[in-house]
Amino acid sequence: MASLLWSRGDPLTDWAALDTRTERDTALQRLWRGFMTARCFVAAVLLLLQFVTYAIGQSVHWIAVGLSSGYLIAALLGARFAPFRPPIRNFGTAWAVTIGIDLATFTALQVLQVGSINYTPLFALPVLMGAVLGTVTVGLGTSAAVTLLLLADAGWRWIDSSGDASARFVQAALTGTGLFVVALLAHELARRLAREEALAQRGRSAAQMHAQVNDLVIETLSEGVLVIDADGRVHAANPAADVILGHGLASMTPPFVLASQPAWRPLAALAGRTFSRRAAQSRELPLAQAQGPAREVRVRTRLTPSSDRRNDSLCVMFLQDLRELEARIRTEKLAAMGRMSAAVAHEIRNPLAAITQASALLSEDLTDPAHRQLTAMVEQNAQRLARIVDDVLDVARARQQRVLPLDEQLSLDPTVRTLVDEWVQQTHRGVQVVLEAGAVDVRFDVEHLRRILVNLLDNAARYASASDGAIQVHTRNGTAGRASLQVWSDGAPLDPAVQRHLFEPFFSSESRSSGLGLFLCRELCERHGATMGYERCLVARGSPEGNAFFVHFAAAEGRLTQ
Repeated sequence: MASLLWSRGDPLTDWAALDTRTERDTALQRLWRGFMTARCFVAAVLLLLQFVTYAIGQSVHWIAVGLSSGYLIAALLGARFAPFRPPIRNFGTAWAVTIGIDLATFTALQVLQVGSINYTPLFALPVLMGAVLGTVTVGLGTSAAVTLLLLADAGWRWIDSSGDASARFVQAALTGTGLFVVALLAHELARRLAREEALAQRGRSAAQMHAQVNDLVIETLSEGVLVIDADGRVHAANPAADVILGHGLASMTPPFVLASQPAWRPLAALAGRTFSRRAAQSRELPLAQAQGPAREVRVRTRLTPSSDRRNDSLCVMFLQDLRELEARIRTEKLAAMGRMSAAVAHEIRNPLAAITQASALLSEDLTDPAHRQLTAMVEQNAQRLARIVDDVLDVARARQQRVLPLDEQLSLDPTVRTLVDEWVQQTHRGVQVVLEAGAVDVRFDVEHLRRILVNLLDNAARYASASDGAIQVHTRNGTAGRASLQVWSDGAPLDPAVQRHLFEPFFSSESRSSGLGLFLCRELCERHGATMGYERCLVARGSPEGNAFFVHFAAAEGRLTQ
């Protein structure tokens, strides 16, 4: 975020603006370490030069040896302890313990020079330090100080000797002029370096932020995403792709070859066709799964823009499960139809009541068994239509009546036993009942509980096997007085696409179902402060896995609110 905020305005006009930005520190700190290393190197060379001069038999000024030794110690201590907060703004402590010491040492060596040794080039080091690490005032001020020192040295030698010193004054003036030019150029180059460093840091921060956002978006997409290069290697894949493709995609470490799995070779071929034709492709492919039947997948490919026609391009492949797509479209269509049918149901109800009443009156006067059978069929189908109309209208009522205050409570275990026995007598299906809630009472309407339990048992009977214990009903007493009811069956596992829409209105895996049963059951539970859900689990140790629908009731004490 700091880099984003820095992008507002123009922070690169001078050192004062750069001082308010954290990115300027990186480049200058690196240059500071470089200059400190250079000072130590120059100090070591100066000391070595004194000993080499002595070794070859030339005269050596022992004060120069002491100055070189002291300068080496000062350079080492400065590299370790000298304070530096970029840039150097004035001629204070940071300037004195580094550039000031350099000027004093080099001036003393210049004054004490013996023989043909000229220490003037060493003054470039403090001038460069002032120009690069300091403001323009510090850089030019250091250059002026060096120029004055060189002129003072020329004047001292002119006074000390009787010869012509014009050449020395000219040399000092030219050297000072060159140092001024070097200071200005070095300062401008340092500013450019800091500016480029700041821009690079800002671009890197923005790129990291965009990469994190892209990773989050791709990870949460319902579509599978694969990023494939021209050699058929997968560089990235999101969790949705693992769900669609299977075969342990999540355990593979990118990059890996897409065609290494036989089931994925059609995808690899489609990616290769995308690269060869340089155009987006779209196909519907059956992809084999590690378990279960093949999955119909819609595959779309896109190429990333690239300057190179092949090597730099990446193929982004989007995978979409056709079953889930069709289920979503069907849910949306049925939901729209449901809203319309809720309005139509009101108009159907009155004519339907008239048909039922007329059929009942007609059956009283009929004696022919065939005629009575026909009227019975009319009455039976009219009642079926009435139940469908009630289901449709209950959707609107359940939405509107979210709070249902109850004054009475029911004893869970006896009520469940009675309701299950009634269902068994009507359907002649065996149900294993395990009642472990004890004497717990729950705040729930009996008729609503009947509707929920009958719906869950009907669904269980539709998919359960004919073996003993294929359908089981359990009650338990949980923590904080929250009892639970579970209806378990040994049916096949639900498809993930079905699970995601299990409690949505007008969604059903069967064409003849209205898709309102589980939705209304959940609405009734929420109206009583209970929760309803589904899980694939074992009902007991050693038993097979099955489908379990559970209801967690609200605590008996306390008043129900929305």
